[in-house]
Amino acid sequence: MKKLVVLFLGVFAVLTLSACGGAVDIGIVLPTNDEPRWVQDEERFEALLDETDYSVEILFSDGDTAVERSNVESLVAQGIKVLIITAQDGDAAAAAVEHAKAEGVTVIAYDRLITNTDAVDYYVTFDSIAVGEAQAQYLVDNATGTGNPLYLYAGAASDNNAFLFFEGAWNVLQPKIADGTFELINSSEAVNHRSKAALTRDELADIIDQVTTNWDFNEAINKAEAHLTEATADEKGDVFILAPNDGTARSIADTFLDDNDVSSIVITGQDAERASIQYIIDDIQSMTVFKDVRILVEDAMTVAVDVLEANEISTTGSYDNGSIDVPSIQTDVIVVDRNNVLEVIFDSGYYDEDDFDNIDDLN
Repeated sequence: MKKLVVLFLGVFAVLTLSACGGAVDIGIVLPTNDEPRWVQDEERFEALLDETDYSVEILFSDGDTAVERSNVESLVAQGIKVLIITAQDGDAAAAAVEHAKAEGVTVIAYDRLITNTDAVDYYVTFDSIAVGEAQAQYLVDNATGTGNPLYLYAGAASDNNAFLFFEGAWNVLQPKIADGTFELINSSEAVNHRSKAALTRDELADIIDQVTTNWDFNEAINKAEAHLTEATADEKGDVFILAPNDGTARSIADTFLDDNDVSSIVITGQDAERASIQYIIDDIQSMTVFKDVRILVEDAMTVAVDVLEANEISTTGSYDNGSIDVPSIQTDVIVVDRNNVLEVIFDSGYYDEDDFDNIDDLN
């Protein structure tokens, strides 16, 4: 049995879980350990490692594409056979995975698609369009009447998932914008395209460039503050907010609720981060799209082991990355709000109730 080797690189810290000797079989590159989402993934990968006889090394790229490239090169030099990578930038990661592929490494894009290269073998992901559709449907389901102020926010333009999330949201929101249920407040580009049911990549980019948070808490706050400053009192009141993920949702929610002209908010999120589950319990964040990282991690490791053991790999679809159609394994998503958070998050064992406050308020 091969020795299990796990090396976690934080910003400046190295933790060796067992002695390292010889080649590494599976290399995992995650974008940053400064965001709760990727810490969750690290923890879930770690939880599965005892179930494999293969050596595994996990590296963080500190939000830097140059570090990401260096990480990949380091893993290739250690003899990895499989690379599982979450790209910091979908286009920029192409060069790194092309280097790995040239050395005979099987490349698995994890959660984020790597674009404009044929050096990606598999894509393990949640259905990103379904995520955006679920977020938007929640807003629609909670809106009554007409003229409801709608504020749009998006992820980073460098992340292909941000386009898929927004595309899914637009699929659901556009008819309700067109019929007057929602009034677009903070994006002139969205207003320009409000009559179009389907947007081109360039049109999506026009909107995303205006409302991007870059997945950054501070940028989300700055954008929200600027939009609230520009908005009139009539464009506030009972507000509906498309926030792309949990981290930005919390920042945007806090900013909007600090404005005296905002009476209430309905705001979306995704990732079921601990802090956002608490916000949902406390009735601050309205919902999150729960992407069970346990399943995603298991899918990625299953593909990696099947590659190493030359097993047949079953896929469920494909994604066009601009160069090829990448075979994909997709994981379902679940909408979580105060009505089902106990069942979905706590009864399933995803988090422990003892780590949260005000749980009794849900009963």
